[in-house]
Amino acid sequence: MESFMDLEKLVKRYTERISVTGNIDQSLYKKYDVKRGLRDSDGRGVLTGLTEISDVSGFREKNGKRTPIDGELYYQGYNVKELVEGFKGSKHGFEETIFLLLFGELPTETELNEFMKIMGRLRPLPENFNRDIILKTPSRNIMNVLERCVLTLYSYDDNPDDISLRHVLAQSLSLIARFPVISAYGYQSYRHRFMDSSLVIHRPKPELSTAENILRLLRPDPSFTDLEAQVLDICLVVHAEHGGGNNSTFTTHVISTTGTDTYSTVAGSLGSLKGPKHGGANLKVQQMVADLKANVQNIDSDEEVQSYLEKIIKKEAFDKTGLIYGMGHAVYTLSDPRAVVLKEYARKLSEAEGFMKEFELYDRIERLAKDLICNNRNVHKPVCANVDLYSGFVYSVLKIPVELFTPMFAIARIPGWSAHRIEELSNKGKIIRPAYKYVGEHREYLPMEERNW
Repeated sequence: MESFMDLEKLVKRYTERISVTGNIDQSLYKKYDVKRGLRDSDGRGVLTGLTEISDVSGFREKNGKRTPIDGELYYQGYNVKELVEGFKGSKHGFEETIFLLLFGELPTETELNEFMKIMGRLRPLPENFNRDIILKTPSRNIMNVLERCVLTLYSYDDNPDDISLRHVLAQSLSLIARFPVISAYGYQSYRHRFMDSSLVIHRPKPELSTAENILRLLRPDPSFTDLEAQVLDICLVVHAEHGGGNNSTFTTHVISTTGTDTYSTVAGSLGSLKGPKHGGANLKVQQMVADLKANVQNIDSDEEVQSYLEKIIKKEAFDKTGLIYGMGHAVYTLSDPRAVVLKEYARKLSEAEGFMKEFELYDRIERLAKDLICNNRNVHKPVCANVDLYSGFVYSVLKIPVELFTPMFAIARIPGWSAHRIEELSNKGKIIRPAYKYVGEHREYLPMEERNW
């Protein structure tokens, strides 16, 4: 107890010192033209690499002039909206998307059937892994479970440090297949330990798709409708990849250039995605909507909802950040194609499950927030809803718990991370090493007896 108190005193003392000495003069960032967040002064990302895996566009450029357009997202050259249209009625569009991202082409029917069998064989965890690694050490944060399990799987690989493309591809497929199982078991363990709920463990079925297995593994009664599986499948498709510049994918590139193993790389990507500024945005939308319902008497009234949104912008409501979550994007302007797709499926699911009043509230927030943000923030480009506005809502209707919102993002995104890792390794690029300029002062060494601060 005494040593703990000593630690508390030490931390307090030096935290106070850091708060005094650790703040850099903000004007220096402009003086040295620092690309904070690796972005130019107009908000565009600094070009740091090339990729053939996906393309993200919210503008057209001609003669140096940028014109906003409806957002476009391409996987290996295919427009995601066209892919989703082609996957209609299917429950394994995500498997086709994994195949496309990793191998560069859409599968034939024979290839897809074989690929589904391979994924089914890879899905089960090693013997006793759930008991020894997941159930014995549950966590309140399922992203932590994913990170820990990925690093532990290193020990189950006969040659974990082999970064030949053949071996990395095999490792990637194994992790892609197992992410849903680890996430579901991690959640069931969390419920059992911290919520005093019955422990429910279902085995994945090899013949089922990723979306079907997720619903099966999470529910006490492992049943689901075709529509539920189809909607979840589309959620996974539109989250699977989003260019090399998003934080977690860029993290994948950075770590891959060091030559380290796949498990360390994916754990780093998970750590990036776990941050609320990246993978947790849809949860913030849900929390914001819950606060809106608690503070708005009539959620069917444009005037009352608009008044609440204005308070958010003025930092008088919700978390006082001034942000309307689910609105705006760094690249997209007129529309986010992922949000457009998800909104359509959210409507279908809401009609089937009796959530139309709830859906209309999200639609109202989207409609009203666009002009509010532009008018109050002096924004010089159109503002659109992003994918996070509707993804959390869809997960809620599907009865996926909020603890799994960010892990669901990880389940969807690991095919994209894997494709970028393979692309980075195959192109044998240099280790990524940006520069930081020192702006402190050089000082002379002082003997112990002369140190008096």
